[in-house]
Amino acid sequence: MRKPAFVLVPAFVFLVSVCIVLSFTAGVAHAQTPHLLRSPSLSDSRIAFRYADDIWVVSREGGVASRLTSTANFDEGPFFSPDGQTIAYSAHLGDAVDVYTIPAAGGASRRITFHPAGNYLVGWTPDGRDLLIASMQDAVRMYFQIFRVHADGSGLPERLPLPSASDGSMSPDGTHLAYSPFLQWEADSWKRYRGGQTQPVWILDLKTLDLTKVPRENSNDTHPVWLGDAVYFLSDRNGPVTLFRYDLQTKEVKQLVENHGLDFKTLSGRGGAFVYEQFGTIHLYDISSGAEHAVNITLEGDLPALQPHIAKIGGDEIQNASISPTGVRAVFEAHGDIFTVPAEKGDVRNLTNSSSSAEREPAWSPDGKRVAYFSDASGEYKLYLRDQDGLAAPKIIDLGPEPTYYYAPNWSPDSKRILFSDKRLNLWYVNVDGGQPVKVDTDLREGFGPTGFSASFSPDSKWILYARSLPSLENAAFL
Repeated sequence: MRKPAFVLVPAFVFLVSVCIVLSFTAGVAHAQTPHLLRSPSLSDSRIAFRYADDIWVVSREGGVASRLTSTANFDEGPFFSPDGQTIAYSAHLGDAVDVYTIPAAGGASRRITFHPAGNYLVGWTPDGRDLLIASMQDAVRMYFQIFRVHADGSGLPERLPLPSASDGSMSPDGTHLAYSPFLQWEADSWKRYRGGQTQPVWILDLKTLDLTKVPRENSNDTHPVWLGDAVYFLSDRNGPVTLFRYDLQTKEVKQLVENHGLDFKTLSGRGGAFVYEQFGTIHLYDISSGAEHAVNITLEGDLPALQPHIAKIGGDEIQNASISPTGVRAVFEAHGDIFTVPAEKGDVRNLTNSSSSAEREPAWSPDGKRVAYFSDASGEYKLYLRDQDGLAAPKIIDLGPEPTYYYAPNWSPDSKRILFSDKRLNLWYVNVDGGQPVKVDTDLREGFGPTGFSASFSPDSKWILYARSLPSLENAAFL
């Protein structure tokens, strides 16, 4: 489930906005097979999914999909009702995330929930009368609980007897719930994670509160779907995330799909089949035959967001920033490009103007001539030096044969060296006129920032002052 992330943000206020032209290539009609098809849901005859942040519907056999919504800002779903006549989803259309339903054949949507805490759709009850939602509306602390709410919007949400839960699926008779007992923070970023937040799948008797835990050894088990006499789920217990079944009679777990590629992302089942997402494509799995295949889907529709247009950049879209030595201009990172912006009068300059690479962490040289930044245009991150007017090609400094992620370029006062660190907790400097990077030191543990280092040059550019941890885990300053 995609839930709000709680992040500490530096207290900077940017008083500028940048206008850029955004241009996209739409995977529509027969030009190419479209990707980024998300969160498929299955009915007896159709598949509903998200593309360009709207809901589309297509036959199980594939073909041309039709768009059902045009509001965007979706958070969870779509989810077909058990009879296939209604589609539910959660979206941020007002002041909070709430649950909506829309006829599967098309029509006006209907808002079901109203709560400022946010309501994230989990699915339907087997009889189709209620929706299951995850919300913090009744929690004492910051955790999600599952509620059932009438699908017609009447009455008040009823909390299920669980202290914490983020996802779930009811048994066909509605007496049991297979669920994820807690939300894993930033789950999409923790590939093959094996720490304390690995997610299990538990099964609860909603009357007796007897609990059964699906057997596992610290794997990430997600998206439980109760179908017939088994609970199906996604798991990374054998490598890439793929489809597993927990047999309720034999208590055995079996892998159903051999996956040597990219992770499966979401799962939905109906009748004797499942539909899941893998790298932006949609796949069908038939339980009886054990066969799976990608569903060939094409899209036809007016997609205004994919047309070239002028867009303002501001707020949290602007990331790293630096001011020129004269204070006349500032440099910003936004949307993977590097911009310089006048303090008062002048034009915005896009120094990089790239759509296929990520440029990060700009730093203006003290002599005012160049801007340094990291770019993965070559496939791995390197240090780029570009004239502040952006007219000449950049100078590229190779940072070594071992690929890694770099942070915080910091110029020496004489503009001859740049100090930076990497994700392996190494501190480096490099001469901008050439030569190999020189490793200064390696920290012993990660600090509160992206690395354990806080480092800078002396005023005469001959010394480096930095802090790192000692074996005692206390911090000390070094020259």
